[in-house]
Amino acid sequence: MQVTVAIPTKNEGGGIEKVVNAVRPYAEEVLVVDGHSRDATRDLAAKAGARVVLDNRKGKGDGIRVAIREAKGDVIVFIDADGSHEASDIPKLVKPVLENRADLVVGSRTLGGSDEFRMDFNNFLRQVGSDLAVMLVNYRWGVDLTDIQNGFRAIRKDVASRIGLRANDFDIEEEMVMKCLKHGFRVSEAASHEYMRGWGVSKLPTSKGWKFLWRLFIELL
Repeated sequence: MQVTVAIPTKNEGGGIEKVVNAVRPYAEEVLVVDGHSRDATRDLAAKAGARVVLDNRKGKGDGIRVAIREAKGDVIVFIDADGSHEASDIPKLVKPVLENRADLVVGSRTLGGSDEFRMDFNNFLRQVGSDLAVMLVNYRWGVDLTDIQNGFRAIRKDVASRIGLRANDFDIEEEMVMKCLKHGFRVSEAASHEYMRGWGVSKLPTSKGWKFLWRLFIELL
């Protein structure tokens, strides 16, 4: 089985070359799905050896669906373009899929720790919302997960293509977990540390939290 590492991007020219170079040893293909960046992201990614395609300007969820369609590998690893994920953890995510022990493996920040967490109001709200989402998913499907929203994950391409992902924003990550569970696919985790964003600006303000709650409501019911 071959591995594609897919990197959704938008205005990440400050470090996209570093991410492409970091993940390249772990994949047969590096695929950058760009959200019509206004900087040099696409050129820099191509220069570093990635195959670059454009999304449909609808958000990260759309970019992930484009990656699923375009990926040539049997396993797709999604990793963020901001330098917050540890590329050397890719084998830990991929191994259970290759060994037919899991269909989706999420990099757990709860198990691996996160430098992003700060005891301020916004981070408190995010943590409470994330914990609530995990608790409801665990109760609904009788699983024991710790992190369903981390963008760092590995999934079989055929599974990703079958589960009918629809979200256009960051809530696609929890949608992917819930729809895998709905369809009877195996979801597991591997500890992975999250670092502070290395460059660029976050595209996920706390004000978008309602989208995650709405996605939970739709999928749980």
